Amino acid sequence: MRDLLHETADRAARYLDGFGTRRIAPDPEAVGALERFREPLPEAPSDPAETLRLLDEIGSPATTLMGSGRYFGFVIGSKLPAALAANWLATAWDNSGSYWRVSPAPVMVESVALGWLLEVLGLPADCGGSFVTGATMANLTGIAAGRHVVLKRAGWDVEADGLFGAPPITVVVGEEVHPTLIKSLGLLGLGRSRVVRVPVDDQGRMRADAFPRLTAAPAIVCLQAGNVNTGAFDPAAEIIPQAREAGAWVHVDGAFGLWAAAAPARASLMRGFEAADSWATDAHKWLNVPYDSGLTFTRDTEALRAAMSITAAYLPAGDQREPSHYTPELSRRARGVDVWAALRSLGR
Repeated sequence: MRDLLHETADRAARYLDGFGTRRIAPDPEAVGALERFREPLPEAPSDPAETLRLLDEIGSPATTLMGSGRYFGFVIGSKLPAALAANWLATAWDNSGSYWRVSPAPVMVESVALGWLLEVLGLPADCGGSFVTGATMANLTGIAAGRHVVLKRAGWDVEADGLFGAPPITVVVGEEVHPTLIKSLGLLGLGRSRVVRVPVDDQGRMRADAFPRLTAAPAIVCLQAGNVNTGAFDPAAEIIPQAREAGAWVHVDGAFGLWAAAAPARASLMRGFEAADSWATDAHKWLNVPYDSGLTFTRDTEALRAAMSITAAYLPAGDQREPSHYTPELSRRARGVDVWAALRSLGR
């Protein structure tokens, strides 16, 4: 095992060393060579080093150098040295990070990382939080907490009774809402096409003057902190008070812009967003940790727990914070380790 891991480190280092010279997109010949992977499932075991060699020699040349400083496609980060190394170590640990009793180190590290994130992002220190795969699941998780709250106020237990017969929920989004948030609404049974779309300005910001008048009926308002095309922020300071007056849950899709709160020169862009009920972002963009690393925060910790909690006779209950009560997954990677390493190595 030690020899294999040393060889893996050497191959990974050579790959990263090529970032300064190799073209960003793979050569057509390298992409064509991927057909080598189309082979019958081997009938017998083989040397792990040979499998690694094939993966590196055929796979590596056909990758896009998304982590390079010369890559400008989409909104994709790289990986900090400490985060990459911590990712490898967490893989060696192979602890799921779901329960304290079986995974105390990942659970502790994740708890510390969540506290640091709340501090860096300027969110209330008593917020609930969780690590998920990316902004899609972060949006789903935050909106699920909101769904729980607005239906509970209407006398409906959505986790126990589902949506059949439930009071309808009005969901308000901007005309340029990101498609992953719409996907999240579909997965939650709130409907992709049942949303109320608010007109936007020429930068994709939701127009406060066009915001609909909400009643006391259950409602969830989804704002954007950072438009994917322009970087524009919805006018949260104008919209959130209107939403709160009607008793709506306010969710923020901050995949592209929530991290502005961590930059003194850009923090003013986040004015008003701190008054929301839930926030979604990720760490694999601006914080530069390896894929995947999504983040959900909720002002009401119990709402998040109510929407996500899981119990069973075989699952160990303890007096520590159990991450499995705040995420959609039970079995999952200990994603908080990468984020902790990135924040600790960077410092304030």
